[in-house]
Amino acid sequence: MKPPSWLNDTIARRFALSAMLTVGVTLVLVFLFNRLAGVWASEPLERSGLLDEVADVVRMIEAAPPSIRATLASAASSHAKRIEWAAAGSELARILATTCSKQGDRVVRIVTASTHHRVVEPDVRSESRPGDSGRQLLNPSEHVLAVQLLDGSWVVFAAPSRIWGLSQPIRWAIWLVFLGIAISSTTVLAARQFAGPVKHLAAAVRGFGVNPSASPIPETGPRELREVIRTFNEMQAQIRRFISHRTMMLAAISHDLRTPLTRMRLRGELIEDPMQQARLFRDVDEMQAMVDGALAFFRDDAEQESTTQFDLANVLMTIANDFADQSVEVVYSGPSHMSYQGRPFALKRVFTNLVENAVKYASAPEIHLEHGAHALEVVILDHGPGIPPDAMANVFLPYFRVEKSRNRNTGGVGLGLTVAQAIVQAHGGTISLQNRPAGGLEVRATLPLDTLRPI
Repeated sequence: MKPPSWLNDTIARRFALSAMLTVGVTLVLVFLFNRLAGVWASEPLERSGLLDEVADVVRMIEAAPPSIRATLASAASSHAKRIEWAAAGSELARILATTCSKQGDRVVRIVTASTHHRVVEPDVRSESRPGDSGRQLLNPSEHVLAVQLLDGSWVVFAAPSRIWGLSQPIRWAIWLVFLGIAISSTTVLAARQFAGPVKHLAAAVRGFGVNPSASPIPETGPRELREVIRTFNEMQAQIRRFISHRTMMLAAISHDLRTPLTRMRLRGELIEDPMQQARLFRDVDEMQAMVDGALAFFRDDAEQESTTQFDLANVLMTIANDFADQSVEVVYSGPSHMSYQGRPFALKRVFTNLVENAVKYASAPEIHLEHGAHALEVVILDHGPGIPPDAMANVFLPYFRVEKSRNRNTGGVGLGLTVAQAIVQAHGGTISLQNRPAGGLEVRATLPLDTLRPI
């Protein structure tokens, strides 16, 4: 039985779970705040009922005769609050009468609107002074609120400790902080869950560009991403089959062409005219070179080579030493070690071909290995005639030869630069040529820096 679509691991389901997780984390944080914050988690003063109780006590004391007001105030006191009545002529009443009214305070405004009397919330630390008779009541550690009755007396409410919570704006600020924490944590978690499979897919696609024989990508992640990976794996398999079939076909063609070429060479031995015989053998050799070159280009042996970690600087120095053994001086400049992830024999083939071109068609070739900000660059310099500007755009085309500036008798069928460009591009890089202002040619191969790891 097929499970319902909403049970499948989809992008929409992951978004929904992220939203629900955000709400859940927020509620958990609010719950922990209410359980662990103590008195700060209580209702704010204006919603705790304490202000309504103040208004009721004021009305009750004002309605009673002055002789029993002190007794009523004492009776209304509790462990959480003390209530005192101060007669109009007392020292405490004088202190409270000179206290500036905090009409801008929200609590004062609420009590004033409820009792229609003057209400003050004195700063007991500044109002209590040595020698004041009301000093004992105005304890600096207490929270004090005083209401003046119509006859000039005062009802003073003093709370030894805070029994109400934070104000509503502060509570909203705390809840917004909790919401921000929940959103940040769940967003990071969700982003990792989303980005992980995508990063693996991107890495696998880059790996396929370097090595088409790479293994298929594991199908992980949400359903939509798994479908993309499955489609990519199918495309990768089709490309591998295409390359394999093409290689087999070209190998068969090469094998079949060698037989008539061999027969032509044998029949050429029967030609008595030495000049015609030499021309025929030259044509046969040229056809054989073209067949072998085409087979090497299309089969591209480098594609069969697996990627590995190797010392690119050592490869370039080895090329320079190989030419030195042939009495050709090739100067290398750059770091003595630089590890690179790629196909060493394929890249050696590229740079050997470029240096060999410089040796054939120019003089004093140089190899420079440069570590740029975003790429690793291998530069081959020579001091030859360069390449005509009108031919620069065609040098990477198969079978293209720069006849005006290159020797026609040096061999080759015009596939060297084409193969070099294919190998460098398979590594995610680029290769370019330009004439040097002082004369000669500069060939610059750029390899991506993200595969570099210094030794």
